[in-house]
Amino acid sequence: MSASSIKKVSVFAPASIGNVSVGFDVLGLAVKPIDGTLLGDVVSVQSAQEDSLVVAGKFADKLPKAKEDNIVWSCLQLFNQALATQNQTVVNVQMTLDKKMPVGSGLGSSACSVVAALASLNAYYAKYHRFSFDEKILLKMTGEMEAQISGSLHYDNVAPCYLGGLQLMVPDNEVINRELPSFNDCYYVMAYPGIEVPTKAAREILPTSYSRADVISYGQNLATFVDACHRQDKAQAFSVLTDVVAEPYRKELLPKYQQAREYLIAKGAHAVGISGSGPTLFCVCDSKQQAQKFAQWLKDNYLQTALGFVHVCQVDEAGSVEI
Repeated sequence: MSASSIKKVSVFAPASIGNVSVGFDVLGLAVKPIDGTLLGDVVSVQSAQEDSLVVAGKFADKLPKAKEDNIVWSCLQLFNQALATQNQTVVNVQMTLDKKMPVGSGLGSSACSVVAALASLNAYYAKYHRFSFDEKILLKMTGEMEAQISGSLHYDNVAPCYLGGLQLMVPDNEVINRELPSFNDCYYVMAYPGIEVPTKAAREILPTSYSRADVISYGQNLATFVDACHRQDKAQAFSVLTDVVAEPYRKELLPKYQQAREYLIAKGAHAVGISGSGPTLFCVCDSKQQAQKFAQWLKDNYLQTALGFVHVCQVDEAGSVEI
């Protein structure tokens, strides 16, 4: 097959903050570094004589060696099955995953791979075969893939990763999510310390039941946050950004987290929390100057290996995009 005849599509899927502290498994926020760094994964799909998977990128060595164990390969199988049910012709493709996102980081690493894979396949078929699945069907596919990884169906990473913005998951299998007005003028400092906290371990450490007081606090904080988003009341929104479900238990898995949280709050951060299941910390700031000061402090005091990084981000309103 000559280079000129190769058909190719590439899609980038961004990082996200799962839970956003106040909404365990039901809130997610897509974020992007203000310096233009691609914080997320890229998947390319191109025509080929047989199906294949190539894995590259900074964090490629953290993924399974066998293609059958890679979530991107599973996405291809699911997508092909869905095509067959629609009586569409399935063609052979080569998929290339550029793994820019650390595994077990709390930044929606698996969601990035899943969304980039399925969105790139959908874009490829739309561009070259005049067929595509609608947004809701593709979102359901991303949820199915995430459930394979974590053991439970939750859209708090895949929905913002795919659609962008601040997403609220609703208990309706047809609706799935509602986008909330977000605070796009804020800066979100994302600090990944360079250690891995597997999602499975972070979920297993949580209790199986909660006190009545915690249930009331959780419901009140989440409801207040959603209301404040719609009214664009920043002070009210971030005053209730408290995690009573996961952080009290997960923080023991995160060295230096409590110290960092106390420092940043004392220095004027709007809120500090654990991104997803950790170990990434997120910090909300009003100004770029404040965010950059906090970013430097976190580089000096929160990073623990050479793989760690800190990015000053804002809300990513676009979600997954063809590049």
